Parts: sequence; structure tokens; C-alpha cells
Amino acid sequence: MNQSHALKILQSGDNVFLTGSAGSGKTFLLNQFIDYLKSNKTKVGITASTGIAATHINGRTIHSWCGMGIAKKMNKKQISKVLKRQDLFDRIKNAQVLIIDEISMLDAACLDLVDKICKSAKNPFSPFGGLQIVLCGDFFQLPPIGQDAKFSFQAYSWTEAGIKVCYLDEQFRQDDLEFLKVLNKIRTNEAGEKELAILKSRLHKNVSHLPKVTKLYTHNVNVDMLNELELSNIDQAEKIFQMVEQGPKELVDFLKKSYPVAQELKLKLGAVVMFIKNNYEAGYVNGTLGEVVGFDDDDFPVIKTKNKNALVAKPVSWNIEEDEIILASIKQVPLRLAWAITVHKSQGMSLDAAEIDLSKSFERGMGYVALSRVRALDSICLKGINEMALKVNEIVVKKDKEFKKLSNKNK
Repeated sequence: MNQSHALKILQSGDNVFLTGSAGSGKTFLLNQFIDYLKSNKTKVGITASTGIAATHINGRTIHSWCGMGIAKKMNKKQISKVLKRQDLFDRIKNAQVLIIDEISMLDAACLDLVDKICKSAKNPFSPFGGLQIVLCGDFFQLPPIGQDAKFSFQAYSWTEAGIKVCYLDEQFRQDDLEFLKVLNKIRTNEAGEKELAILKSRLHKNVSHLPKVTKLYTHNVNVDMLNELELSNIDQAEKIFQMVEQGPKELVDFLKKSYPVAQELKLKLGAVVMFIKNNYEAGYVNGTLGEVVGFDDDDFPVIKTKNKNALVAKPVSWNIEEDEIILASIKQVPLRLAWAITVHKSQGMSLDAAEIDLSKSFERGMGYVALSRVRALDSICLKGINEMALKVNEIVVKKDKEFKKLSNKNK
């Protein structure tokens, strides 16, 4: 299906799953649809499963939009308590359309909870309370995190909503046909020795002559090591920001494990950084990239973002609350170094060039996500690759065939 077909279906008011391979223009089309809704004064909730994905459509996380936070289950009493927040209740009550981007990383339990919250705020007898629901993403990319997590297409609410599939089949990111064939072979779980040999031709190739080389690694430990090395290479004074802790040790430890907050954050002028918390009022979300360009009068870092905005990164808190009482909190400047990022954090990005290490790939879809961020094979420096990097989820391969058939019927 091409973009104009899909846009007409979106504009018809049907519930839609917008999908297609990496680089097929899903986010571009989603932004076109959002512009259409805004021009018609239609109230729309613009969300994504992760903070980084939300930045691509100028939205917020679905967890924040509907007030569920990190919860996957809520009883009626808990939902009622969430909806007592007037701003949140009004946001859901007044919305006519709800968009969730990068749906592959939202599990079935979370989607069902979104459905329950929307029903409680709007119409209890209609799927998602009567909202037009638009889900966007590609299930060949990274799955929801959690041992027992199910794909959102396995949710009760997905079936109940009678979602129409729009499968985009054009390609806008990759014009390197050989590279595109490799990606498509990985996507169908048919990649073998031939595809591996093509990818290995990029082992340790120099791409430093290309602009904006992003380094992608599968594990945080490798990302942290490289970021610390890059920081040490900057000949500037180092400023250190210490985490402030409050509350019982076990609750504080839970917060530290749950959020990627540095106990001791070291920064210098020129450091490449990423925000790790949503703060819409301050102008950043989890995943906003930038560079340290100064420090204000209180010694807090000034960050110039990719949008050329200069933001002051002041300390913020991550809390555990009960009945509106803060039981424990950690407080820190919401930044981490970002010369290198994990493959998980790269989902949804388009990169001009990348240095990619897939030698420790541990999850199906990881190799496909990392490689498909880049426009051409000769823009990749591969540091290593294992067999897992060529694999995708078998359940998704089977489901994808069904999605294509449904899309052809809808066209």
C-alpha cells in the first residue's frame, strides 16, 4: 500500500495499524496525518511507547499521556484515582484520536490497560472509549521488555477495536539495493552465509570521514565505557553532579535499578549528552540529544539540542509515591553521555553513518533494528556480528504475512 492510500484510510476515522519495513515512511505519514487532524481542529493524543520515539512526532509517552506510569495492571480503584487528576481526565475525555507510535515495544497488558483507562474516562462500551486508535510500528523491531510480555497484537483490546492494517511497501531510507536485499532477507528469517558475508565486508571499515557517525552497541556496559573514554579525551574542566537520595534503602535501590540515573554524573564542555526524563514544560523528553555548551550561574549544564534550542538541565526527581506521599526519591541532573547509545535507544532513528557492534546480540530483531537505521551499507563500520543478529521472531514472521494480506484487502 502506498502512502496516499494509507492516508485516506486514516482520514476515514477507522482504527488503524500503520506498519511497513524500516524506512518505509511510517513516521512521515503519521506526521502528515497529525497535521491533517490539527488543521481540522481534531483533538489528538500524540504518544509513543518510548521517549525517543515520542520526539519524532513531538508527543509524549503513552504511559504519561494516560497516567499509567510503569504499571501494567490497575484495578478500578487505581484507575479512578489516576483520573482524579483533572488535567489528565480532561486530556483523555476531550481527545478524539489517540496515536501510539513504536507499538512493537508496548506489550499486550499495557495496551489493554490504556483501553480500560480510556473507557473509564469516556465511553465504557466502546473500544478505547470511542477514540479513533492509530497504532504505528514494525514488529520486526525490538519487542516489549519482560519475560512474559506478549506482543500488543495479542491484546484483547486490539481484537475488539477491529483494527484495519495499512502496510506501507515503498522504501525511502535505503536506496542501496544490495543492502536492502540483505535487510529483507533478515526480515523474513532467510538470511544465511551470503548475507553474512556481505555484512562482514564492512568489518572494521573506516567511516570517520562521514558526518555524524553514531556508535551503537547492544549492552550498556560497552556504551558506558566508550562514553567515558570520549569524555576523557576532551581537554576541559570536569564538573561532577552527585545523586541525592531520600527514603528507605530498599526503595531507593529499586529506583536506581528502574531508571538509568548516574550516581555520579561527570560532564565537560563539548560533551554529547541525552536527556533521560520527560519534561515537556522545559522543552525536552527522554531521548533528546544535545551538547553541553556551557554552565549557568548555578553551575547547571546548558544543553544545545539538535533543534538548536539551549536548555538548562536542572536536577529533577524520580519518586515512589503512595496516596500522594513521596516514600522515596532520587534526584539528579537528567542527562547521560551519548557518543554511543544502545540499539534499544536507536529504534526509530535514521542515521547518516554508524559504527555498530553486533558481536553480543542477545535478542531477535536487534541486528535488524541496528542495521536498518543506516541509509547505505558503505556508511556502516561493523565492529563484530554474531548469528543472533541475523534472526527475527518466528511469531512475527507468521503474523507479518497475515498483516500483508489484510492490508491488500483494505487497499
